[in-house]
Amino acid sequence: MRRSACTIVVLSALLAIPFAGSRAQDASWPTRPIRIVMPFAAGGGTDITARFLAQRLTEKLGVSVVIENRTGGQGNIGALAVARAAPDGYTLLYNTSFIVTSPALTTTMAYDWRRDLAPVVGVASVPLILLVHPSLPARNLAEFAALVRRPESDLSYASAGIGNTTHLASARLLLELHGHATHVPYSGGAPALTDLVRGVVQFYMDTTNTAIPFVRDGTVRALGIASAQRVASLSDVPTIAEAIAPGFTAESWQGVMAPAGTPDGIIRRFSSEMLQILAEPAVLERLAQSSTLAMPMPTAEYREYLESEAEKWQAVIRAARIRLE
Repeated sequence: MRRSACTIVVLSALLAIPFAGSRAQDASWPTRPIRIVMPFAAGGGTDITARFLAQRLTEKLGVSVVIENRTGGQGNIGALAVARAAPDGYTLLYNTSFIVTSPALTTTMAYDWRRDLAPVVGVASVPLILLVHPSLPARNLAEFAALVRRPESDLSYASAGIGNTTHLASARLLLELHGHATHVPYSGGAPALTDLVRGVVQFYMDTTNTAIPFVRDGTVRALGIASAQRVASLSDVPTIAEAIAPGFTAESWQGVMAPAGTPDGIIRRFSSEMLQILAEPAVLERLAQSSTLAMPMPTAEYREYLESEAEKWQAVIRAARIRLE
């Protein structure tokens, strides 16, 4: 009996060693540079925000936090790289809404975000804004709704690509209004906005940080903001929700995810550091300069948000019959 009891004690001690080592490793993290994969091209609004926050993380964590651009597949190439990375806290993903919309757009996903990635923290959001060409005979949202509801309507709208947030937002608005228009996808936001300015298309739902200079110089007309509240930098532009579609919101949101299996201690540490940064007045002011709103969500809240956004946008994708294939 005594021998059996000793054996159990020894085995328990041996089994505890890996967990003790794991806790020690979590406590010492980080000890080397952290790589945050940005699945979009350098220079865009999301990339600029991520690089600004990475600089602050570098200062707080005491190691270099580097943004690495891995483009392609509407964000999914970068996400796959992170899903396959070692779950040690040194490779993270700066994700946007593509992470929850992609599964509804294609049947050829190489990863499952619920299985292969772990939510870490919600970071920021940029509201979308409904822009029209000045020649469109719609001075407000009610007049716009009347135009897209006409049976003979021949309006067309731009997007930054099939399944992009700018596409899904317009598709959802048309569904809400029981209207119709022809979708014209572009290979990015810049050519889409250029053709709106030229009058090739009649409307486009762009992010506010990109659109504001064009609204202010009069090359496009802003009819409504797709956020819950009005945006301070465009306070005279009503929200779509208050004017024609109660509850309507559409935002380009951002967050951080890690490979599944990343230790909880590391996730908690990174989330805590990011939330502290997002509470700094200087950071909030810097974000506001580009019409970006802080979206500080701890891990559990961010996980719930991902699920709610997945449900909302996948319903739009099904209803509008949007596919990438």
